[in-house]
Amino acid sequence: MVEFERKESYNIDDLIRIVELLRSPEGCPWDKEQTHKSIRQDFIEEAYEAIEAIDLEDTELLREELGDVLLQVVFHCQIERENKNFVFDDICDELCKKLIVRHPHVFGDLTVSDSGEVLKNWDSIKKKTKCQETYTDTLNAVAKSLPALMRAQKIGKRAMRAGMDFRNAKEAFACIKSEADELEAAIADGDKKNIEEEFGDLLFSCVNTARHLGIDAEQALTDASEKFIRRFEAVEKEVMLNGADMSALGIDELDVYWRRAKQK
Repeated sequence: MVEFERKESYNIDDLIRIVELLRSPEGCPWDKEQTHKSIRQDFIEEAYEAIEAIDLEDTELLREELGDVLLQVVFHCQIERENKNFVFDDICDELCKKLIVRHPHVFGDLTVSDSGEVLKNWDSIKKKTKCQETYTDTLNAVAKSLPALMRAQKIGKRAMRAGMDFRNAKEAFACIKSEADELEAAIADGDKKNIEEEFGDLLFSCVNTARHLGIDAEQALTDASEKFIRRFEAVEKEVMLNGADMSALGIDELDVYWRRAKQK
C-alpha cells in the first residue's frame, strides 16, 4: 500500500499526486502500462460524455464528467512529467499566458465594440502566435482528429476569411444539386474510387450550405439520427401490435408503416 493522506476534501494537487502514485512502481498495473496512444480513445469518449451531460442539462452528471476529462489531462501530463518534458504547472502557465495575450481588451488597453470584434482580434492574434503565415496554414491547422462534419465546417469557415466562399445560402445549395448530379454520374460509371470522391464532395457541399444557413452540421445530423430512431421505434411497435416481425416484412410493407410514423 502506498502512503497517502485521506481527507474530507481534495483539490487539484491531490489529484496530481494520486495519478503519480497510480503510475508509481507500487501503483496500479493497468495505469503503469498506459501511454498517450493507449488511452487516446478514452480522452475522446470522456469529452463526448461531458457534452452529453451539457445537452441533458444535468449539473451533477456534468460535474462528474468534467472530472473524468480532467483526469485525462492530468494522466497525460503525468506521462510527460515522467519523461521530464513538462509538469501540470507548465500547462497552467502556458494557458494563462495565452488567455492574457488573446484578450488585450481585458488585460491591455485595446477597446472593442462587440463580441464580433473580439473574435476577429482573437483569430488575428492566434494566427500570429501560431506562426500561420498563409490562409492555407490556418486550414491545415484544423485538427484532423475532429469529427469529419465538424472539421469540414471549420475549414469552410476559415476559407471564408480568404474570400473563398459562396455569396449566399442559395449558391451553396445549388452546389449540392451539382455535386449530386456528379455522384449520380459516378455511380453510373461504377468506379468505386470516383464514387467515394464525389460522395465526399456532396457531403462537403451540404456542410457549406449548413454553415450559410447558420446550422451546425454535426448537430443537425445528430438530431436526424435521433429522429430516425424515434420513427423506427414507432414502426417496430406498430408491426409488433399487428403480430408481425419487421425482418419478415418486405420494404414496401415497411414503407407504409414508415409513412404513418412520419405523420405522427
